[in-house]
Parts: sequence; C-alpha cells; structure tokens
Amino acid sequence: MKYFLILLLAVAFFIISITLGSSNDQVITFNYLIAKGDFSLSTLLASLFGVGFVLGWLVCAVFYLRVIVSLKNARRKIRRLESQLGAGESHISDSTSLVTTQNKE
Repeated sequence: MKYFLILLLAVAFFIISITLGSSNDQVITFNYLIAKGDFSLSTLLASLFGVGFVLGWLVCAVFYLRVIVSLKNARRKIRRLESQLGAGESHISDSTSLVTTQNKE
C-alpha cells in the first residue's frame, strides 16, 4: 500500500508538471554544462522529470541488489554455521556416551 501511494504521488506530480508546462508555451534557454539549448517549458519539465524518475529507480535498484547479495551471504553463513554446530553436537554426544560407559565400568 505504501508503494502504491508513492507511485500515485509521483504520477500526480508528473500530471501537474505536464499541465503547468502545457499552459506555458514559452521557449526558454536551458544552459547545461556542455552546451546551451532552446526548449519549450513543457518539454523540459517532462524530460527532466522522466530522467529524475529513471535515476531514482536505478539508485533504488542498486541498493536493493546490495541488500539481496548481503542476505544471500548471511543465509550461506548461517547454513555453514548450522552444519558446523550439527557436526559439533554429534561429536559431543559421542564423547558423552564414551564417558558414561567408562564411568559404569
């Protein structure tokens, strides 16, 4: 539900930016680092919002993949430790039964 509300908010923001941009037919000069260009305000708003949306998803995907890899490593470590614990318990039970039989004699 939380993600749906975030997506709904993003879509609403996009629609508002398109509406504001379409009502402003003004051509503006956009000066970016490499060059300078003349764009209509609606095109500039929509494209910059789209680029920001894609970059945001890419950043989230990178962090999500890092968490997935960390989780797999933790699960592998847990399995390894559980197998070591299981092998250690069988060794302890063998030595306990050996001590018990020696005490009875």
